[in-house]
Amino acid sequence: MSNVVNLNQFRKTKARKEQKQRAEENVAKHGRTKAERQAEADAAERATRLLEDHRRETDESAEE
Repeated sequence: MSNVVNLNQFRKTKARKEQKQRAEENVAKHGRTKAERQAEADAAERATRLLEDHRRETDESAEE
């Protein structure tokens, strides 16, 4: 005799496997994790802040 299979469970399991496969394909296609993107954004913000902190202030009345 064969085993009884719950079709709802079978469909859900199949859908989970397909979703996991699509997720892995997207990771391979797009590459970076959320943490990597956040780290890059933080580094860019620090670099901008450092540059702004070292900017010289000019006396606008002396330029005229």
